[in-house]
Amino acid sequence: MGRRKGKVPSIGCSAPPFSGDHMNELTIAAPLAAALAAKGYASLTSVQQAVLAADAAGRDMLVSAQTGSGKTVAFGLAVAPDILGEGAVLLPADVPLGLAIAPTRELALQVARELEWLYAEAGARIATCVGGMDYRTERRALERGPHIVVGTPGRLRDHIERGGLDLSGLRAAVLDEADEMLDLGFREDLEFILQSAPDSRRTLMFSATVPPAIEKLAKDFQKDALRIVAQGEARQHGDIEYRAISVSVRDREPAIFNLLRLHESQTAIIFCKTRANVNHLLARMGNRGFKAVALSGELSQQERTHALQALRDGRARVCIATDVAARGIDLPGLELVIHADLPTNAETLLHRSGRTGRAGSKGVSALIVVAPEYKKAQRLLKTARVEATWGGAPSADEVRARDDQRMLEHPALAEPAGDEAEQAADLVARFGAEQVAAAFIRLWREGRPAPEELTVVRERPDALAPREPRDFGDSVWFSLSVGYSGRAEARWLLPKICEAGRVTKDVIGAIKVRDHESFVQIAREAAPAFGEATELEDGLMMVRLEGMPNFERSAAPPRRETPEKKGYPRRAPAPTPEAERPAEAEAAPKKARWSTADKAAKRAAGDAAPPRDKPRGKFDQKPAGRPEGKFAGKPGWAKPGAKGKADRGGYAPKGRKA
Repeated sequence: MGRRKGKVPSIGCSAPPFSGDHMNELTIAAPLAAALAAKGYASLTSVQQAVLAADAAGRDMLVSAQTGSGKTVAFGLAVAPDILGEGAVLLPADVPLGLAIAPTRELALQVARELEWLYAEAGARIATCVGGMDYRTERRALERGPHIVVGTPGRLRDHIERGGLDLSGLRAAVLDEADEMLDLGFREDLEFILQSAPDSRRTLMFSATVPPAIEKLAKDFQKDALRIVAQGEARQHGDIEYRAISVSVRDREPAIFNLLRLHESQTAIIFCKTRANVNHLLARMGNRGFKAVALSGELSQQERTHALQALRDGRARVCIATDVAARGIDLPGLELVIHADLPTNAETLLHRSGRTGRAGSKGVSALIVVAPEYKKAQRLLKTARVEATWGGAPSADEVRARDDQRMLEHPALAEPAGDEAEQAADLVARFGAEQVAAAFIRLWREGRPAPEELTVVRERPDALAPREPRDFGDSVWFSLSVGYSGRAEARWLLPKICEAGRVTKDVIGAIKVRDHESFVQIAREAAPAFGEATELEDGLMMVRLEGMPNFERSAAPPRRETPEKKGYPRRAPAPTPEAERPAEAEAAPKKARWSTADKAAKRAAGDAAPPRDKPRGKFDQKPAGRPEGKFAGKPGWAKPGAKGKADRGGYAPKGRKA
């Protein structure tokens, strides 16, 4: 491993964004500064400022920052002095100077795109090595001498082992989403890659969280590392409006459709738990007329690339994905995140929601919550420390009203008539203004999926509040002479009570079963039907009480006795203790055991053996003739002359004559 271990100093960064004038005060290479200006960067995020600080220059770094905080640009700026050196333009390189490792193919390709525009002015060549792509194409790209290589751990290791990737001249290595790579089982691959690089390299690790596994990896492969905690990145979630949508189980999918229709966002992403859920929802949305694509683990890299490209160029507006497939992807104009299946933990919730609300833009994160998941949703939101607005799903009327509002706000209605003026006048003259407007409205609505009719549910579940007792009104209490010890249950007592008093269950309030008795609440107007006492069945009495009964129950109810089965008497009780034995039994001397010598003397004297009180076995004292049991009197039992089993007291073979 060859890296010196040491204590990791830590700093926090929470400085507010600053103007573009202050950007010149930071140590940013001229080509990269020009690229930032061309991209429209007026300020840097706190994590980008932290990696450019004076005390971070030339040092290894362990950076923790939330999703969407600009980590890709941050490490691109941080390693620029190592890659560019003293010059402003990169010269052809025989071996790569920089290496970026990402956990998934989508994230690796996204990092490559970010570095391409960031280092475009410097003339950097970027090569990608990701699983699922053509190996020979990647090999040829490596042979052309890239300055920076971006890839996934498995494919990078494959190229190193086959001699296609030489890391002997590597100056800087970056591990993006390091925690995710360890969770996916890439630790051995990461160790192999870092061991293949020279010890003099810089190593930068970026991670949303820093668990013990990341700390150990940092100690093994970093030296004099600077720990940076990007505080203030939680502000990105301040641009996200969290909503918890309470729906019935059958309205889960219609609620998603209405949410998409209400917002009509440029791009939306829907998270599902499994690939099967992704495929199912994709089919349902296709039937509804939504332009949607899917991202899941079963897709090839080419299919994934086409799906993302469809979202970027506007041919699709909805992405349905699993958590792993959507890791690290950045979609333009992503304004809406829908959790079709609740995330497993708070970290996943924040990661999903972090796809929107980037770079100061606003976004909505909506959780679809069905009744059995109310408490889980509340725990997730509490753990994630986010406030969500509870409410129902948008109704069909709300969606139509929003459509009408968008129609009235359409810029085409405010623009003056141009070349279309003559044709517009002809339409009005031919059909009338009202008819033309009605046709316009119909055409406007035809191009959109129809909204769904939903079931009305309560807006905010209060799962933690105790249930209020039902006000039954004026009532009388009765006691029943059976409880848990008699295997009594409310569902067993209810029909018996109704039958005995000839009443309906509406006049019966609470039924409380205790250890040895039960209590039932009867409406006062129906209490005379039971009198002072009523026998529900043999031995089961129902007696009227004065006032409220005592509902206290014993700490440990007695064990229920097993009922006797038909035809099988209950086993006799165990012998009584010594204190309950008769006095005669205690005074009687114990019978002496016979010794071997006594037995020999008796046999020598010719004495007979002592008589037995009972036979030795089940066949002792068996009568010699026909049995007296179950087979007595049956033909064929021990017939004279019979062979086989009949000779031994068994059955005679059928059809054989004696």
